[in-house]
Amino acid sequence: MDFAMHYTEEQEKFRQEVLAWIKKNVPEKMKSPTDQDDRTPEYFAFWRERHKELGAKGWLHPTFPKQYGGGGLSAEHESILQEEFIKNRIPGQFTNGLIHAAVLVWGTEEQKQKFLKPMLTGHISAWQKYSEPQSGTDLANCETTAVRDGDEWILNGSNQFVTGVQRPNMLYGPAKTDPDAPRHRNLGFFLIPFPHPGVEIADQKMVNNGAQHFIYLRDARVPADHLLGGETQGWQVVNTVLEAEHGGRGQAFPREDAIDAMVTWLQEHKKAGRALGDDPVVLQEALEAYCEAHALELMNKRTYAFHMGGIEMTWEGSNTGLYTRDSVLRNVGRIRHVYGPYALLGSHDSSVPHGGVQDARQRSDFIRMHGAGSRNIAKVIVARRIGISRTRERAAATARV
Repeated sequence: MDFAMHYTEEQEKFRQEVLAWIKKNVPEKMKSPTDQDDRTPEYFAFWRERHKELGAKGWLHPTFPKQYGGGGLSAEHESILQEEFIKNRIPGQFTNGLIHAAVLVWGTEEQKQKFLKPMLTGHISAWQKYSEPQSGTDLANCETTAVRDGDEWILNGSNQFVTGVQRPNMLYGPAKTDPDAPRHRNLGFFLIPFPHPGVEIADQKMVNNGAQHFIYLRDARVPADHLLGGETQGWQVVNTVLEAEHGGRGQAFPREDAIDAMVTWLQEHKKAGRALGDDPVVLQEALEAYCEAHALELMNKRTYAFHMGGIEMTWEGSNTGLYTRDSVLRNVGRIRHVYGPYALLGSHDSSVPHGGVQDARQRSDFIRMHGAGSRNIAKVIVARRIGISRTRERAAATARV
């Protein structure tokens, strides 16, 4: 069976346009490093400006409508952009883009122009502030409060494990607007500017590139038009964001550099005078990792094709998300078995293979069990959608972008 993408002549011309832009605008020293800890202030400053240029061309978020700052392009164009950007180590925007579809679905026309357009053109970055100290993965157990005061909302609360690099221009997430209403009907969803009086961000020192943070809201006042959706529709907005985060959009061009590098390692590395790939146990580990990685790639592409084709999904996207959690952890374990101590060498070690992609994966992928809710939450979502839970649910409202 042929799983390769086949592009038209016009689409291949677009690819050449993308490659020409990269060659002209991106020096080698500004390409994304293997280890994200190696990014410098100069790197971030350079890419903030290049992202604005990409946004002006519609290449930053190519499938979103042009009137809101997207490219109005096809899924095939997005596939080409992702393919060439990944191959040439072009980083994506330093933002949590899961909010974009939610603004498109729930925002007023004024909010789309005010918030969505600068997001899609690279002028605003955002962080998602969901996890609270007392709630774990029970997102509906939200204690952040929002009290209406004339044309403003006063927000108080805290969050932890908020992911992001560089400081954002905006935070987004739910807050309790009606303390007397039942669960799932008592929340609003807010877009919170930063820096802003009453809003504090503090770093959490953790192993995944120092990208986790505490958020504190202390009588932070935000204008009324920063409420996305109705005053008690926050849970519905939250789920539009989560639909993509749980795997519901898939990926146009998923790639597994660490696994591909491992195949090269088997072919080139010798142990006790023999090719490492001659060891049947090591070879079995590598084959399992390779097959699992590429099965996940096909699942992501299938979900992406369904999403962009407007095909209603039930379990497909969430199942891809659940499988991702398990498979990446299995594969980082296999990488350790195949590479041995080499898997833990950092990017600056003189003996490190493949620029240290293996070590970077060890430090980034183990958190996959907890992002977007725990693995148990992911299993509950899949169970509800295939009809074997006490309750059933459909996919949340989202946009085909």
